[in-house]
Amino acid sequence: MSDQDEGSKKQQGVARSAGIVSAFTMLSRVLGLMRDVTIASVFGASMGADAFFVAFKVPNFMRRLFAEGAFAQAFVPVLSEYKTKRSHEEVQELVNYVAGTLAAILGLLTVVAVLTASWLIVLFAPGFLDEPDKLGLAGEMLRITFPYLFFISLTAFAGSVLNSYGQFAVPAFAPVLLNICLISAALWFSPLFAHPITALAWGVLIAGVFQLLLHLPFLIKIHLFPKPKFSPFGSQQHDGVKQIMTLMLPALFGVSVSQINLLLDTVLASFLETGSVSWLYFSDRLVELPLGVIGIALATVILPSLSQKHAAQSSTEFAKTLDWAMRMVLLVGVPAALALFVLAEPIITVLFHRGEFDARSVAMSAQSLRAYSLGLLAFMLIKVLAPGYFARQDTKTPVKIGIKAMAANMVFNLILIWPLAHVGLALATSLSAFMNAGWLLLGLRRQGVFYFQPGWGVFLLRLGLASSAMLGVIFFLWSDSRLWLEWGLFDRVWNMGLMVTSGAGAFLLAFYCLGGRYKDVMAH
Repeated sequence: MSDQDEGSKKQQGVARSAGIVSAFTMLSRVLGLMRDVTIASVFGASMGADAFFVAFKVPNFMRRLFAEGAFAQAFVPVLSEYKTKRSHEEVQELVNYVAGTLAAILGLLTVVAVLTASWLIVLFAPGFLDEPDKLGLAGEMLRITFPYLFFISLTAFAGSVLNSYGQFAVPAFAPVLLNICLISAALWFSPLFAHPITALAWGVLIAGVFQLLLHLPFLIKIHLFPKPKFSPFGSQQHDGVKQIMTLMLPALFGVSVSQINLLLDTVLASFLETGSVSWLYFSDRLVELPLGVIGIALATVILPSLSQKHAAQSSTEFAKTLDWAMRMVLLVGVPAALALFVLAEPIITVLFHRGEFDARSVAMSAQSLRAYSLGLLAFMLIKVLAPGYFARQDTKTPVKIGIKAMAANMVFNLILIWPLAHVGLALATSLSAFMNAGWLLLGLRRQGVFYFQPGWGVFLLRLGLASSAMLGVIFFLWSDSRLWLEWGLFDRVWNMGLMVTSGAGAFLLAFYCLGGRYKDVMAH
């Protein structure tokens, strides 16, 4: 087999893995939407909902920062290096020490957080100080939700091991359990509590336990079930753990700038009118659907691939993998962002306009959804460009870029929050995300590890014309936003289904007629 055929075969393997992750991520995101529909219907954009979203956002933010963010980006390249260059016994030893050290640090952090929950709420949502009931409820729920970080971070550790050994399905499926637990808590267990919203906090904690347990049999299957050992700091520290921690400290900031920006939105939104936190949450969740299905899925599968290519000193294949990932991002991200922007009110109406979620909440959530949709492409590009650095164990460059992007976000926040309120916060996040993605791309180009492959001009032309065809069909089928509020569920779902399927069909048909083919998209 020629080197080119071998490279194509490997690239198709990455594409298949991305397809597996995307499929399970899609299932998770659909259930996530059902979860949010349920929460919106049962609790609305209320004081209790605002309190829960903050209590959930604190451990969830740290999960993305530590577990899926800095830890995964530091651990996977080191594990891939051990897997490529060392024996299985040495890999097992690394897994043991990482598991024990991570569990010890997380356990200590969890104890401290539970004891200082009220102070953490003040830190993350200082606007709650003016509403003692909301502050107290949020603190009570944070004591329940924070231990979720312990379990989900160990889950991310187990998932990183499985991903590095080509097993992507289980880690991608695990988030489904969180959505099932939260839906069950909202529908069936909330009436049992003095504060019904507290049931959601318990649902979060129980989901973390189930997600970790799901991974354990599969670690046994690949003979890497961890036997935790603590690696002390200093000269006695395990070399692999020391290497991971060296990479992780700067990556804590660099990989998670978008999450920090979203958290800053919550801090500032806590000073705005009641409901602002919830409006931002529901609109952000809709943007998370395409971001998770393609952006996070691609990032999940290309990091081990890029790490192995870097360890094998295959620079050409490294560049081709990044180029392919960027094209996939644009192919999904451009039409998704356009559709979310144009169909903001209808989408929010279909999903959330029932029960306690009224017409004003629809309008307010739709405004922030439009602002977030403007940055969707940038959010997705960050997910696939950052691994280009972390796979080469370069964590310093993304940190420098992240600092500049977060500073820009804060400036945009302060400028835009006054005229646009919560919408200004969402818009600031989108603008800073584009700056972040642009600097990441420019850095990869300057370092000589990424260069555009042939065919970008034709690809962009097809993408632009196909997106125009999609918009044309959507506007042809458009109905006044007020009608969506008056319609019953059947009419809403029917019309939304017609617009989405017709728009997607028009996009795919136009792309095909312009010469786009599945085999060309999936290959580099």
